[in-house]
Amino acid sequence: MTDIILPLAMVGALIAGIFSGYPVLLVLGGSAILFSVLGGIPLAFLNTVSARIFTGTLTNWLMLAVPLFVFMGLMLEKSEIAKNLLLSIEKLFAGRPGGLALAVTLVGIVMAAATGIIGASIVMLGVMALPVMLKNNYSMPLAAGTICSAGTLGILIPPSIMLVLVGDILSISVGDLFMAAVMPGLVLGGLYVVYILVVTAIWPGMAPPIRRAERTSLAGLAIWLELLSNLVAPMLLILCVLGSIVAGIATPTEAAAIGAVGAMVLALAIGKLSFATLRNCLRETTLTTAMILGVAIGATAFSAVFKRLGGDTMIADMVFSVASGPYQTLFLIMALIFVLGFFLEWIEISYVVLPLFAPIIASLDYGFADSGTTLTWFAVLVAVNLQTSFLTPPFGYALFYLRGIAPPEMTIGAIYKGILPFVTIQIIGLGLCIFLPKLVLWLPGLN
Repeated sequence: MTDIILPLAMVGALIAGIFSGYPVLLVLGGSAILFSVLGGIPLAFLNTVSARIFTGTLTNWLMLAVPLFVFMGLMLEKSEIAKNLLLSIEKLFAGRPGGLALAVTLVGIVMAAATGIIGASIVMLGVMALPVMLKNNYSMPLAAGTICSAGTLGILIPPSIMLVLVGDILSISVGDLFMAAVMPGLVLGGLYVVYILVVTAIWPGMAPPIRRAERTSLAGLAIWLELLSNLVAPMLLILCVLGSIVAGIATPTEAAAIGAVGAMVLALAIGKLSFATLRNCLRETTLTTAMILGVAIGATAFSAVFKRLGGDTMIADMVFSVASGPYQTLFLIMALIFVLGFFLEWIEISYVVLPLFAPIIASLDYGFADSGTTLTWFAVLVAVNLQTSFLTPPFGYALFYLRGIAPPEMTIGAIYKGILPFVTIQIIGLGLCIFLPKLVLWLPGLN
């Protein structure tokens, strides 16, 4: 019993520190230092922790992909490519119930493969589409749920910052992880589209068609040509980034550099590149990267001390005492990650939870060829699960991003109500990935 007192106390200190509002980096690092003293861990071990931080995080070549992908997404967001694409798709669906909601979802799918910055995506879609939706008497919950769900697809559909970090944490190929996440991401986007089509067919009053006076005067062929012209730039960039990884021409870090340069070239080509834009993108990239690396440093120290105190053995014993088989263990871990998503960000969950649970999953038999395949499948399941952490109350960041730009009449209650169907859809998508593993592993298997 005494063997689990310090690990349990360490977990309790972490939870208390996070809920106190103290910066997560300092909570993780401070807990590591405090419990290394309480546990009598020798200073020589702490030297190895600092070496692990330096070699595993600060000098990790793969981690260079993080600021490059962040910069690429921010530059595309500033260049208004998504705005032009949304207007084109909106014209295509003009005159049908739910047309604007469908346009938002489709733009979310396309831009997810080009940006991956959740806050920027939701604010961008909200600023462009929410006023038009409300003006056309859209149901507030449906409008809120559509924008939040479409905006969060960027955390799953590659190139995704989450997948880069998860691949690094689990020591698996990020290229394989990118390919494995493509189908689940598209399936989730497709389920969103089906939901909107069904709801607007049954209750067309929830999403009235855009008024005839606001519809475009362009003919059908002209609308398609305009749409294709606005699709060329983002699709070309996506093909360059993902295509270079899949073809083995470039590593994820090199592909991220290609994407960053490509985004600048596109912004320059359409006249949106300026010194002010470049400065703002660099500043936001620096802040985002510093936050991610700070959490990574703190989590590395926390995990090392936690394992030294026997926390990994404690977790394994607790899991196996409750779950008796591979799938029961998987369901228990997925349920725990889902609940943690109500309160924690995906970065903290990834760095603290994954190193503890990955060895457990890798040791179980799910019928795959090797543990690497098992971990790739598990990583995508975690990514789908963690996407819900942006939507689930009380601390879903997507909800607060939207609330920050929504008019006063759209209450947080309406936003909570609107995301519930989409959280249910994400759980359905997670179930499909669990029971149909080919959905995840088919594309990497072609390589």
